[in-house]
Amino acid sequence: MGQLDRLTVPEQVAVRPPVVRDVGGRSVLEGAFGLLEALERAGQAGLTRLAAECGLPKTTAYRLLEQLVDLGAVERSRTGYRVGSRMFRLGQAWQPYPGLRSAARGPARRLARATGTSVGVNVLREGRTLVLDWTACETDDVLDPQLDGTVWPWFTAAGKVLVAGTHPRLPLGELPSSWRRECASIHERGVAFDREEVAPGACCVAVPLYGPGGVLIASLSVVTDPAHSLDRLVDVVQQTGRTISARLRGR
Repeated sequence: MGQLDRLTVPEQVAVRPPVVRDVGGRSVLEGAFGLLEALERAGQAGLTRLAAECGLPKTTAYRLLEQLVDLGAVERSRTGYRVGSRMFRLGQAWQPYPGLRSAARGPARRLARATGTSVGVNVLREGRTLVLDWTACETDDVLDPQLDGTVWPWFTAAGKVLVAGTHPRLPLGELPSSWRRECASIHERGVAFDREEVAPGACCVAVPLYGPGGVLIASLSVVTDPAHSLDRLVDVVQQTGRTISARLRGR
């Protein structure tokens, strides 16, 4: 008789712990994460603003913030609060796919040096493009040099190449009439473009990254200014993408 067979009936039933509720029937965890998300958007903010954005009484927001400070998830600043270092450490441990960061980091750094562009490794989450790892060009004066964890709309080049290769039922909202034609072009060439569609002065080329079994898991993108020819970057970006994909497959 195996270990599972020896369990009694009460031990086989998973008992969900009671949810601790705060004001208005909202759970304490929902309130805490709401405050963290508000801080992520604001950078740093005071109690009054955070309470208003999260729909919490100031006394409740203050209590939750101080508990988060004690845990290292939030820090006090001159103007109120900001996200703490513990959230950074936890975020660095997130892996959307095992080994993706380590497989991409070296080739992405070499690509940035060789092309004089900024390079990102990106995944698609909740219909948006999330920058998992970012290597900034030394002369990049268009985008913030620290973009790890930044979320962009799905219609960046980095997001387009992922949307084109994944299940169409994604929370993207209404697709533009030109998307069907652009999606076919991405499939044909294996590359997507963004010419100042998201940020003025920023143009982007992106290619897919594949894991074992040819599963699309991420995208590799380079960002430069409009003076550069995006078409001339395609070959070197695709070669780097193939290198990363080979590493992910263990070759």
